[in-house]
Amino acid sequence: MSWGGRVLAALAVFVIGRWISKALAGWFRRGVTKAGVDDTLARFLSNLINIVLIALVILTALSTLGVNTTNFLAIVGAAGLAVGLALKDSLSNFAAGVMLVFFRPFKVGDFIEAAGIAASVDSIGIFSTVLKTGDNRVITVPNALIYGATITNYSAESTRRVDLLIGISYDDDIGRAKALMQGVISEDSRILQEPASQMLVMELGASSVDIAVRVWCSASDYWQVRSDLLEKIKTTLEGAGLSIPYPQQDLHIVSSVAGDA
Repeated sequence: MSWGGRVLAALAVFVIGRWISKALAGWFRRGVTKAGVDDTLARFLSNLINIVLIALVILTALSTLGVNTTNFLAIVGAAGLAVGLALKDSLSNFAAGVMLVFFRPFKVGDFIEAAGIAASVDSIGIFSTVLKTGDNRVITVPNALIYGATITNYSAESTRRVDLLIGISYDDDIGRAKALMQGVISEDSRILQEPASQMLVMELGASSVDIAVRVWCSASDYWQVRSDLLEKIKTTLEGAGLSIPYPQQDLHIVSSVAGDA
């Protein structure tokens, strides 16, 4: 093929390849946006895909012109390796951010525990996630720390189980204590009928008979229901003459007085 023919072929490769690259990047962005991916991340990924495809198109066009691209690829590869090593932590956070957005172990507004922090998710970024604690502290956590550890999502399900452990005296009647606590549960409209509540004797402790109280409620009501139940159960049991014992120790001091010889 003549030089002029190679130039025309290279131009055709570049123009068509550029159009295809743009179309594929746009198709990718629309697809991930429909899937619920954050728009900022969708735009970033589509631009990244477009850049990679354009680079391949340019290499193909240069090869069509007859240019030896082997040395060029070696230089680009070495430069890419150097940049990758320099930005190792940033790339790790970016990769973790992509995984968080695609696999969605949590979403904005969820209450989670991750990287040793229990807080609500304020925003999910490309490199970091912003958490907001109950006392209004804003904490920015690198995505790699979150995705590389165990994530507990307390908002993933619409309901949660409230677990309480109530101790009563060995002198108190277990059946009566259960009936009193069941009355407290029945009066609270936030507690779900299904699954049914449970009361189980869990332990014969050193100072008390420990009864596990398990009820289900809406996840959004969890903390308030738990607090209210503890308060009402205590006042109800004490009002009925039952006691909630606590560990006690009896200390006996024995003194001996030596007699005169």
